[in-house]
Amino acid sequence: MNILGVSCYYHDSAAALVSDGKVIAAAEEERFTRRKHDSGFPKNAIRFCIDHAGLSAADVDLAVFYEKPLKKLERALVNARPHGDRAAQLIDWHLSNFVHRESRVAEDIRAVVGRDIPVEFCEHHLAHAASVFYVSPYQEAAIVTVDGVGEWATTGQFIGRSNEIEQIREIRYPNSLGLFYAMMTAYLGFEVNEGEYKVMGLASYGKPTFDDQVGQLLSLFDDGSFRNTPEYCCYTYDDQRMFTDKLVQLLGPARQAGEQITERHTNIAASMQKLCEAALVNLAKATHRETGLSNLCMAGGVAHNVVANSRILNESGFGNMFVQPASSDSGCSVGAALYAHFRRTNGTPAPLTDYDTCLGPSFTNAQIEEALGRFGAEFERVDPGQVAARTADLVHRDFVVGWFQGRMEFGPRALGCRSILGNACNAEMKDILNARIKFREEFRPFAPAVIEEASEDYFEHRGKSPYMLFCPQVKASKKSVIPAVTHVDGTARVQTVSKKLNPRFHEMITEFGKLSGVPVVINTSFNVKGEPIVCTPDDALKCFYGTEIDFLVMGDFIVSKPF
Repeated sequence: MNILGVSCYYHDSAAALVSDGKVIAAAEEERFTRRKHDSGFPKNAIRFCIDHAGLSAADVDLAVFYEKPLKKLERALVNARPHGDRAAQLIDWHLSNFVHRESRVAEDIRAVVGRDIPVEFCEHHLAHAASVFYVSPYQEAAIVTVDGVGEWATTGQFIGRSNEIEQIREIRYPNSLGLFYAMMTAYLGFEVNEGEYKVMGLASYGKPTFDDQVGQLLSLFDDGSFRNTPEYCCYTYDDQRMFTDKLVQLLGPARQAGEQITERHTNIAASMQKLCEAALVNLAKATHRETGLSNLCMAGGVAHNVVANSRILNESGFGNMFVQPASSDSGCSVGAALYAHFRRTNGTPAPLTDYDTCLGPSFTNAQIEEALGRFGAEFERVDPGQVAARTADLVHRDFVVGWFQGRMEFGPRALGCRSILGNACNAEMKDILNARIKFREEFRPFAPAVIEEASEDYFEHRGKSPYMLFCPQVKASKKSVIPAVTHVDGTARVQTVSKKLNPRFHEMITEFGKLSGVPVVINTSFNVKGEPIVCTPDDALKCFYGTEIDFLVMGDFIVSKPF
């Protein structure tokens, strides 16, 4: 059975195709339209999924949308109603979104697929839960989902067993860890649904000197639940602002976008991050007490908080933890389709010891060479067996390399298919990448990619971390060895690279290790600030020529610039 999953109309629109219980293809719409966090209907992503699988319209059996729009509208109207005229603009937005977009989603899906197929709707947090449990290494696990809001739920606790997922508890809007973090992201002058990563990075530069003030915004309880203090937030009735003047009275003036970051801002970020971590650890501990299980699965946008994830792994009581690599709404396209499949079958999902998130488009050497010709690129075709060694040599000589190989990753992280690579041993490389190529804030860290076999030699992390979803301490003896990827607090958002899942990337890092003695490289996404990760050879070449990337290794080709 071929099932299409669709998520859209909020942020990070995406589509996924599940065939007989296996995820065959998935992609975010932004990668095709080149509009970051594109929320529009994912027609390009749907077409890619169907074409990649070689299906015709007749082969698509079902489509599933990632939430229930009527319940979402109900929640918005019920919560806005007490605020009267102050909520008029927000109500207008929700009504317009429902009438002009969400109520038409079944019609839009059928139009892109090309025939009248059944369309179903899945609860949002159930889609999150399915997205992680059905691709996890476990046949039984507790599941925690945490985001801004779905229909009513902002947090869900579930138990997954075999092919079934049972909900045991939920926390409802307006109480939301995701919206708490978003509110503080806005207060600190960053864009909501984009700047949360920046705030997490900024927090490591500060000290939590605002604990008492920030603690007034969120109350934590012994059962793992929490409550947002309503006097400080206005997202229930204001579509332009997330926090009230009372928050400004509590913490001081809000930072404006582009304004210089001060010690006060870093300290507020540190206090806010500390409270968020405490809430998540508290929730995970309560879930462990409730379920008594040893495995934990997590999804939802807040599960991208890698610092909190490391604390949950170490402090919650769970022995094992798996986080969906595409934990935000894009991943719900996968979850909605998987849930529909397992609801219809007695089949048992096979635990995946290595879930491959490279589910997007790939390009042949012939397609790459055609693009190189159109751009008039200066390039060399290399023997396939020499690509890794040649790239390692360039990185070792402190060149910055664009790395474009295989299928594009699904989710917010480049994991060695659409990456920019640098020398992790060079302390200056972080500033070089930020200033010359990424054009982003200087405080933002870069991630290390390490071959799986050497991970525990460099990082205080048990097990694998293939998706950059944990942020352990760098071992004390290694901090001076890999300074470009060691953050100011001594941590690193590590990616362990598997020879099985990504043999060419693994070989490249191994070859770099032979040259440097250190099998660790910088791996950052192949894009510049404000743009999505590159998808096609054309995207890669435009980014290459528009930045100071020194070389581009695409397929079996090494593209150079005149020096």
